[in-house]
Amino acid sequence: MRKLLILLTRQIFVLYSPRGMKKIDWYILRKFFTTFLFCMLSFTVIAVAVDSSEKTDDFVKTGLSTFQIIKQYYVGFVPFIWGLLFPLFVFIAVIFFTSKMALRSEVIAILASGTTFRRWLRPYILGGLFLGLVLWFANLYAIPKANEVRSAFENKYINPSSPQTGYQRCENCFYKRLDAVTYAGIKYFDATTKTANSFFLYKVKNNKVVYNLRADRLEWDSTKKNWKLSNVVERTIDSAREVVQQYPLKNMSLNLQPSELRKDEFLKDKLTSQELNHFIKVEEQRATEGLAPLKVELARRNATPYTVVLLTLIGAIIAGRRTRGGSGLHLAIGIIIASLYILSDRFSSVFAIKSNFHPVLAAWMPNIAFTLVAIYLYKKAPK
Repeated sequence: MRKLLILLTRQIFVLYSPRGMKKIDWYILRKFFTTFLFCMLSFTVIAVAVDSSEKTDDFVKTGLSTFQIIKQYYVGFVPFIWGLLFPLFVFIAVIFFTSKMALRSEVIAILASGTTFRRWLRPYILGGLFLGLVLWFANLYAIPKANEVRSAFENKYINPSSPQTGYQRCENCFYKRLDAVTYAGIKYFDATTKTANSFFLYKVKNNKVVYNLRADRLEWDSTKKNWKLSNVVERTIDSAREVVQQYPLKNMSLNLQPSELRKDEFLKDKLTSQELNHFIKVEEQRATEGLAPLKVELARRNATPYTVVLLTLIGAIIAGRRTRGGSGLHLAIGIIIASLYILSDRFSSVFAIKSNFHPVLAAWMPNIAFTLVAIYLYKKAPK
């Protein structure tokens, strides 16, 4: 995917090099980027205002100053909103400034001068591709790092987790599949000291338990980079007999790191694309189930930049036609199309998570459907 995007970028910049750019191209691009920045900043102010009003009581309880809240929370929240609504910002910006051009008969004048409809779309393609690449690179690293800042603040101050014991759910208890035949259970893991009060491990072959190990305490040995077990009882079972051994201390290497012993609902948002891809591969080797949300997120990061280019073209084609309704009608049509896109994206994601729908196909299905819509609008557009 990365090589394809780089190759496509080179071809586009060869075709649309500065030497081939005309004044009208720079005029459209300038309006495109300034309107986009205006829309992005406007929606950001609204989002921050709404979010701060909802979390006012939580912010007061933290005892932090305004500067500390901005530094520890909104520095991560603002990029999160940008990444979430980036295609919508582009779509609204294109419809807004293009409908103004159509209302002033600028589009008609451009086409009447002998410029083809395809040539008129050239600066839109270039602008959409540039913004799509910006979003793609941001999805790789910048936005996940911002989500890490935001989620750390929410986990600490907004939604602090409290371990529960007894017959209630244990927040710091884990049950992991280490490989195809090995399973491990850890109770009351402390992420600070990297210790647990109870640990068990067993291996299953041909639907039979062939190995069982239990320990009263589990601790990460930072020197040996493995786990240290206390009061260990080890059982090896075969068809003829059972061998039981006891150890006061035992070091064991497990396909498990302390950083993996966490229950984090923000995990898929915090990992960079490279880290998320590695995490999925490791969990697949362990035969872990429930990886569909992570796979959908990884595929969505590659699909969303294409969405930016696609919505740019759809917005330009819709708003380039002068109508009696003016910008209002164009914005109404744009909001309807954006709503349909968001609904289709949510539906495909749910199908991938809850059923056997392929995650990559789920992430790209809305783009495929709206590519057909863009082709239809292009053919029907007055040229």
